[in-house]
Amino acid sequence: MILVAGATGYLGGLIAGQLLQRDRPVRILVRPGSDYTQLTAANAEPIHGDLKDRDSLRSACTGVETVVTTANSAQRGGADNPESVDWKGNQNLIDAACAADVRHYIFVSAYGADSSVPVPFLQAKAHTEEYLRASKLTYTILAPHIFMDVWIPMVIGSALREERPVLLFGAGERKHSFIAAADVAAFALAAIQNKAALDQKLPLGGPRPVSWREIIALAEQAARRSIPVHTLSPGEPPPPLPDLIVGLLTGLEMGDVIIPMEQTARTFGVEETTVEQFLRALLQTVATWLRCLSARVWRGSTERVRHSQAAETRPGISLDRRLGGAGEIGSTWRLATVILSGLEAN
Repeated sequence: MILVAGATGYLGGLIAGQLLQRDRPVRILVRPGSDYTQLTAANAEPIHGDLKDRDSLRSACTGVETVVTTANSAQRGGADNPESVDWKGNQNLIDAACAADVRHYIFVSAYGADSSVPVPFLQAKAHTEEYLRASKLTYTILAPHIFMDVWIPMVIGSALREERPVLLFGAGERKHSFIAAADVAAFALAAIQNKAALDQKLPLGGPRPVSWREIIALAEQAARRSIPVHTLSPGEPPPPLPDLIVGLLTGLEMGDVIIPMEQTARTFGVEETTVEQFLRALLQTVATWLRCLSARVWRGSTERVRHSQAAETRPGISLDRRLGGAGEIGSTWRLATVILSGLEAN
C-alpha cells in the first residue's frame, strides 16, 4: 500500500493518479471538505486525517509500505502555515511512519531549502529534511526547483489575462532550471523502492535552464505578439502579492540555479519537458478552452440578435468587433484572438 499525503493538491494528485493508472494500491490522506471524488472513482482508498493531528496519522500509516508526501501550506491560510504544516505537520507524519514500520518515505521538499534563509517555507522544508535523515526510515528527498506549471502562468499568464505588462523582480536574466510538475511526479514514481533513490536527496530541475527574459521571448514566439515587461527597480513598492511569492521571485534574481539533469533523468528513465514544449501545450489548452468559450458566446449573441429588432448582423463583421464593448467577454475574446492567431499561424 502506498500512502499519498497531499493527493488533493496539484502535484500530489498527479502522483496518486499515475499510481492508480498503474494499478498500484493507493491510500490518500484527505481532510474533511476536500474534493477527492476523481481519485476514489479510480479506486483510491481515502482516509481522513490532518498533518496537524498526530492521532489521525497513525491509522493512515497502518499497513503502508511507502509514504509519498507533497502536502504543504503554500496555498492555505489560517492555522495552516509553514510552522504548523511544513515543519510540525511533517514531523508528525514521519513519526507515524516510523511507528508503522514504513519501508520507504518519499518527501517532496524544495530546491534551496535552508534553515538560514529568511523564507519560513524553505526553513520548514530544511528542518523536515534534517528530521527525516535522523529518523530510522529509509528515505528519498526530492528537491525540485521552481515549477513551470505554477510560475509561468502566474507571472506571464496573469499579465496577459489582465492586459498589463509582465512584472519582473530585477532584470530577469538569471537562469533557472524550471521543471514540469508531471516530471516531478514521474521521478517520485520512479523512486519508489528504487535502490538508486534510497537514502538520497535528488535535486530536480528541467532539461535546460532558462531566464525569465528567455521564457517571455519564447511566449512571444508562440503567440506571435510582443509582451510588454515592467522591471521593478530597487525600492519600488512590490505589487499586492503574498509575501511568499514576492520573496521567492526576489530570490530568483540573486543568482543562477543550474541543475545538471542528464544523468539523473537517465537513471530514473524520465524524459523531461522543455519550457518550449510546456508553452506550446499551455497555449493549445488555452486556445481549446477559448474556442469552446467563443462558441458559447456566439450562440448566446446570435440568440440575442434574433430577439432584438435593434440588433444588426452582417457578413464580414468579426466576433471580436461584435463583442468589443462587452466588458469582460470582450477582453477575453481579444486575448483569444491573439493566442489563436499565433497558434494557427504556426
